[in-house]
Amino acid sequence: MEFVHYNPTRILFGKDQYNGIAEQIKSCTVNNKILLAFGGGSIQSNGIYSKVKEQLTDFEVTDFGGIEANPEFDTLMKAVEIVRNKEIGFVLAVGGGSVIDGVKFICGAVNFDCDPWDVLSRKEGCVFDSALPFGTVLTLPATGSEANSGAVISRSPLKEKRTMGGPYFFAKFSVCDPTVVKTLPKRQIANGIVDSFVHTLEQYITYPSENLLQERQAEAILSTLIEISAAIIENPGDEKLASNLMLCATHALNGNLRCGVPTDWTTHMIGHELTAYYGIDHARTLSIILPRLYENQIDNKREKLVQYGKRVWKLEGDDQELASLAIKKTEVFFQSLGIQTKISDYSKDTSEIADHIKQIFVSRGWLKMGERQAITPEDVHSIVSKAI
Repeated sequence: MEFVHYNPTRILFGKDQYNGIAEQIKSCTVNNKILLAFGGGSIQSNGIYSKVKEQLTDFEVTDFGGIEANPEFDTLMKAVEIVRNKEIGFVLAVGGGSVIDGVKFICGAVNFDCDPWDVLSRKEGCVFDSALPFGTVLTLPATGSEANSGAVISRSPLKEKRTMGGPYFFAKFSVCDPTVVKTLPKRQIANGIVDSFVHTLEQYITYPSENLLQERQAEAILSTLIEISAAIIENPGDEKLASNLMLCATHALNGNLRCGVPTDWTTHMIGHELTAYYGIDHARTLSIILPRLYENQIDNKREKLVQYGKRVWKLEGDDQELASLAIKKTEVFFQSLGIQTKISDYSKDTSEIADHIKQIFVSRGWLKMGERQAITPEDVHSIVSKAI
């Protein structure tokens, strides 16, 4: 398949890369005013805040904390007003994918004259056509947002979770320090493993392509995550394991795996709605939906499920058996990380969720999805119902 691949983000990988922050910012900002954006405050307790602040003595820094695990539109709009009022020229995101996603929105909304929600809700003619420059200091390997141009923004009062992106939303640079993994709770490490794993699968479990390199690269990420998962959860201070986890997470969604191959992001689309409705961790919604979606689409995905089972899980058997076993092995892998894979594990309020998500897909015109355009809203209803 033909493709165009563009990724201008400079990756500063390793534990001694913080001292490159000031130089990188100076190369791409119009003034010395910075917004330092972060989440719930863990960066103060784990020392990352002070490491970053030490590099910003030449700048006028305004702190903005409190960006949620699912970044909220209303919170981010407060940051937009600060950036406008103080004429800030650069935003530095210090956090995981949610903080980085939130900063992408902030940087796009600053110069947008109308309601930025119109962009997220795909109102005709409404797009972000510029963005303030930003950089990132990654504290949680998971989403790959430090190396791509996409973001997901929530608006809880509306039970909405919307995507955005485009060429303006690549970070100018990203500091990726694997030693931060030792500061993370096991739950967040497990979520990061699943997020990276599913990102890879959604660009791989479609139908066989002639891009043998991309398929092998996807299989390498999956195999590496399986190999290190149990050990990194128990030994997050192991720099070798942490480095491999961080590299896998970045490479899973830096845009490379999608080049020249079909993709299927329906698991993400459904998972976003579960998070919007229940507030379930993003990675855990993927664990809930992906096995049921693959069961629903087993005929369309059989060839790749078999390939995945043989190459990644080293399974043997006939194709029918292998496809089903590969799905089962994937779900058991998620469960081995301490992640539950049913909606009812997270909420007893399940009677309306399948109808609710089906109606959202219909209302947004998402009528044919997946690599073969074979997933309908009726399939979504069935997938969600069986995931309860």
